[in-house]
Amino acid sequence: MFWEQQVRYAALTDVGFRRQNNQDACVVQLAPDAETWQQRGHLFVVADGMGGHAVGELASKIAVDTIPHAFDKLRQLNAKDALWAAIEAANAAIYDRGMQNKEFLRMGTTCTSLLLCPQGAIVGHVGDSRVYRVRNRLIDQLSCDHSLVWELIQQRKVHPRDAERMCPRNVITRSLGPEQTVQVDMEGPFPVLPGDTFVLCSDGLCGLLSDSEIGMIAGELPATEASRLLVHLANLRGGHDNTTVIVIRAGDIPEGAQNSDPVIVTRETGETGWWGFIAICVIAILFLTGLGLVSLNPLQRPAGAGLMIASALGLVGWAVMSRRRKAPVETPRVHDPRSTIAWRPYRTASARVTEEFLQYLARMEGELQRAATDENWAIDWKSLEESYRKAADFLAKKRLSKSLLEFSRVFDLLMVGVHTHRKQIQHETRWGKGANPGVKSRPT
Repeated sequence: MFWEQQVRYAALTDVGFRRQNNQDACVVQLAPDAETWQQRGHLFVVADGMGGHAVGELASKIAVDTIPHAFDKLRQLNAKDALWAAIEAANAAIYDRGMQNKEFLRMGTTCTSLLLCPQGAIVGHVGDSRVYRVRNRLIDQLSCDHSLVWELIQQRKVHPRDAERMCPRNVITRSLGPEQTVQVDMEGPFPVLPGDTFVLCSDGLCGLLSDSEIGMIAGELPATEASRLLVHLANLRGGHDNTTVIVIRAGDIPEGAQNSDPVIVTRETGETGWWGFIAICVIAILFLTGLGLVSLNPLQRPAGAGLMIASALGLVGWAVMSRRRKAPVETPRVHDPRSTIAWRPYRTASARVTEEFLQYLARMEGELQRAATDENWAIDWKSLEESYRKAADFLAKKRLSKSLLEFSRVFDLLMVGVHTHRKQIQHETRWGKGANPGVKSRPT
């Protein structure tokens, strides 16, 4: 990746509809100049705290405070080792704080971090928060869930389709803080291509939206609009947990950009090309001719046998030459014992926008609009109806990306009314029904 590449991002955290406090936290630390970029790159972190009352909130805050600070101080280490050490430092800080007060004992947090640097994208990960990459309308999960469900699947004790039915989804097997030491997964570096979109999120998002839905939204919408729509949908599907998401998109490479290129392993595909096809055809013709002479004309059997032997020798010679020409060209790698993945993502799904998903958004909009009308929500109805009309028109014309963008604006407007209405209900529940604040009624 290059310093000159523009990186657009948006970070959003939301308490949800069921929780009283937000135990999620996130932080973004961008390199301020080219020199810092070469040494450290851009750092993004999401943490999801665990524990009653303010315990989880404290653990996630310690994580997002400690990791950037420790990472920046470890200038003597390369970027990947520095990130690994910074996550371990956060674990030590949370553990020490927990040992100081019995109410904080065994408090913990997940930690998912992404580093965009000259070597590419590096992931440091503990827990069940996730890192995704969206590229070419595919979404890849780059991190492994440290959860009971995933552990049983990897041990082949349950089938993936049955795992979530048989096992509680919220049981995690690894986190920062409860133990004095922690095993940190380090992934990458992965090459970063122009247009690549990365998503970091807590399980409040990925527990309620499918990988494909996350990929469609993050891959097609600008970062700010994508992060808002992702949180809106998580809340509309129950919002039973805190939701945090960071969406990052890598820009194009400007002309004249200079950088130390990452080490990338390249392999030939093994395709034979036209010359290989012609050679195979000639060998096949010689073999079939020889076979015909042997079978049909006793007098020509020696000649036929000779053609068959010649074709077999030709096939062997072509295979040897082809293997030499197509031998893999690899740049040597130093094995990293902390690496848990080398060549492929943990899961892949389609991120192509579908008409079915947009029709689902249209149905959800209709249900919300009926509730808004019945309960007299405070909504800018003129802007809402204009955006919905555009979304429907684009959908009818099969301009799906444009339709998705307009639907994101529709839900922005609707969610203003949802949140205002919820606050009003909470106020009346706590203090009793009093003066109703002024609202803008829908015109008849």
